[in-house]
Formats: sequence, C-alpha cells, structure tokens
Amino acid sequence: MSLRRRITAAAALAVAAVAVMLAVAGYISTRSELTSQIRQQLWQRSRSFVSGGGDHQASQATGVPSNESPGGGPSACAAPVLAGQRSSMTSAEARALVAANPYFESVCRDGRVLAADGAAPSLPVPNAARQIARTGRGRLYFSATARGVPVEVLAFADPVDHKANEFALSLVPVNSALHALLMTYLWLIGVGVVLAGIAGTLISRSALAPIRRFSAATEHVTRSLDPRRRLEESGAEELRRLASSFNHTLDALERSLESQRHLIADASHELRTPMAALRSNIQIFLDAERLPEQDRRELQHAILAELDDLAKLVSDVLQLARGSMPAERLEPVELHEIVYEAADRTRRRAPAIELDLDVEPTVVLHSPELVSRSVTNLIDNARTWGGDGETIEITLRDGLLTVRDHGPGFAEDDLDRVFDRFYRPDHARRLPGSGLGLAIVKQAAEAHGGSATAVNAPDGGAILRVSFGPAVASASVHVVPGPGAVA
Repeated sequence: MSLRRRITAAAALAVAAVAVMLAVAGYISTRSELTSQIRQQLWQRSRSFVSGGGDHQASQATGVPSNESPGGGPSACAAPVLAGQRSSMTSAEARALVAANPYFESVCRDGRVLAADGAAPSLPVPNAARQIARTGRGRLYFSATARGVPVEVLAFADPVDHKANEFALSLVPVNSALHALLMTYLWLIGVGVVLAGIAGTLISRSALAPIRRFSAATEHVTRSLDPRRRLEESGAEELRRLASSFNHTLDALERSLESQRHLIADASHELRTPMAALRSNIQIFLDAERLPEQDRRELQHAILAELDDLAKLVSDVLQLARGSMPAERLEPVELHEIVYEAADRTRRRAPAIELDLDVEPTVVLHSPELVSRSVTNLIDNARTWGGDGETIEITLRDGLLTVRDHGPGFAEDDLDRVFDRFYRPDHARRLPGSGLGLAIVKQAAEAHGGSATAVNAPDGGAILRVSFGPAVASASVHVVPGPGAVA
C-alpha cells in the first residue's frame, strides 16, 4: 500500500473512531436522559394511585371487597383506584382510568397479584417487589415486557393498605426516538468517513508533493554523470535534513569510488614493473640452453621470486580493495599470542635480528587472519629498516601495540604518508616490497575503532603505534611468553 493510501486510510479510520465514540456516548446519554424522564413520570403518576383502603363506595366502584376484615386487620388486598376520588369516583370513571393506564397492578403481602378492574396480571413481579409488599417500604425501577410491549416499571410501597403497587409506562416512544437517533448517527458516521477519506486524499497529495519532488531530484542526481552534483538543501526542515543526509551519502560514495579508482591506477602502475621483468626473464629462459648452468639456476630463482612478489602484491591489493569495513564475524583474538607467533617467524627468517618483547595479556574483537597479517607487516617493516644486528622493541600495553626499530627513521615530510597505499620513499624504490604493508595495517586498525600512527624516536629510529580496537577480558587471560621473549 502506498503512503498516500495509508494517510487516507488513517484519516478515515481516525474520523470513524471519533464519530463512533461520540455516537456511542450520545446514544447512551440520550437513552439515560429519556429513561430518567420516564421514571419521573412514573413517580408523579403513581402518587395518584393507591388502594381503596376501607372505603365501601370505592369497593363497589371497582368490584373488589374492602381491604379491612371484620376484625379491622388487613386480611384482603384490593386493586388500586385514584386516591383523591375514593368517595366520588364511579365505576365507569374507574374503568376509564384503568383503560388509559393499563399497566397498573397490586402485589399483596401474601404474594397475590391483582390487576385493575379484575383483569389478568401482565407485569412481572421480581422478588424485590414482593419484599416491598411484605415490608411496606421501598421503591424499585426496572424494565420489562408486558403483553409484548417494552415498559419501564415502578414498584412502590402502599403503607396504607400494606401492599406494593406496580405502575408501568410504555417504552415504545422512547425506543422509537432512540432508533431514529441511531439511524442519524449511522448516517453521520458514514458521511464523516467519506468526507474524511476525501480530505485525507487531498491532504496526502499536498503533504507528499515535496517528497515526490525530492524523489524526482534524487533520481535525476543518480542518473547524472556529474559526480559532484548534489541536492539543494531547501524547503521544510525535514526535507533539508533528508537532503543533507543524501548529500553526505553521495560524498561518502564519491570518496569510495575515488579511492577505488586510485587503487586500481596504483595497482596497475605497480604491476607493470614486475610483469615486465617477469616477461623479460621468461623470454630469456626460453633460450636457457644457451646459458651456463649457473646462470640458468639464477634465472629460475629470479623468476620464482618475481612470481612470489607478484602473488603477494595481488593478495595485498585484494585485501585493500575490500575497504575498511568490519568483518562479518568477529572473534575474540588473543593479540599477545599473535605477537609471539609473528616474532618467532621473524627469528627464523632473520636470526641476526634481536627482538625485545614486553607484552601483557590482551584480547580484542577482530578477524584473526587480518590481525596476524597486520602484526607481521609491522615487524617486517621494522626488520627492513632496522638493519642487521639492531634490536626491534615490541611493546603491548593497554591494547596498544608499539613496534620500534633503530634504523634511520622516516623523513619528516613522509610521516603523514607512511600509511598511504603504494607509497614508498625515493630511497626505498629498489628495496623489495610493494608499499601496501602499512596501508593494510591502518585499514585493519580502523575497521573496529582503532588507530595507527607513526613518529620518529628522539634518539633515532621509527615508532609505529597501532590499536585494533578496545581490549576486552584482558585480565582473564594468562600469557605464556614465547621462545626467546625478553621480559
């Protein structure tokens, strides 16, 4: 579902919900008010009706014996008549009164139910009404159905004749009014939902117009061949922030593409020399039968060495081409163990080099292969520039790995470019290597919040400091020094 349709649906549902709540509240309030009015009418009219008491003339008018027994006690129960006309109401008047108010009955103390003019009782008698008849106290309102007609019933005590009277009024007019009100509310809800849908459609079109223009602008920028083209940061605050975020994304993408272009160009340039040398040696090797045996063996070794250098260069380029993105799966890496292993490999390759290790337990979350390769590159760089017989100092404290050699150090102009790809000082052009080792170190360090820096020692030599990210759980790791380690 599109955003415009969602806004329209949300507006319609919101109006429908509010309309339904108002309709329910209005319906309940109106019903309560109408019911209250009916009960007030019941109470006002019921005050005109009481039993015939001991009036003999009223007994004759209703055809029911008097409520008084010969002994003067209330042994009988009579149907009610109008209290103010006990002595003057005729039988015809009583029948007319009952016909105008057909729901009028008496509940005797003994449980008998008597209707006016001897008619059959039609109103229900709950237990509470019988309790009122027995005690001669209390009043009760309840809804019921009499002769198929919904009615509101009032049961009240008649303390004179010791009984309860039930008087009811029809709820048909009330139900008709409520039904009409309900239909009105339904119509209003339906019309309100339709109008809300139309309004929601208009509002969504107006609200999403800037978004549509922004989308069109972004599509135009992405299709443009100009990498420096950016979105205009104008309009509402939200759109300005969105445009700014999009421009930052384009800047990052442009830097990434530019970096990849430089990498490809530098790699092509660096590959050209070993490929040319390898081609020349292979051509000479094709005519190896003309060469002396010693020259052929030297040529074979040269070809293998150039192939090894070429393979290492390709591997370094592939590593750098992955960018400074974090590894997909991080593992706890015991950095101190990797330092010891790299130091052991260096001793085997260059026995004349002395290594001074000062290492504490350190664990980082990283890629073991990438960390191992970076540490090896650091030590190889120190071995290359430190010279034979010199000491390489390796320190690991507080998660920071420091490698120092005692060689000539870096030129001051080169300190800011030590970790650049393919960068090599002029005097190092003839030395083996591709200029990618320290670039890989910096990339690995920055992949997880670390850093890499290079400085010159005051008394000579270069110092490289590398952090592969914050150390974790270093206190729980026990270090076993590697062979030849110096405490």
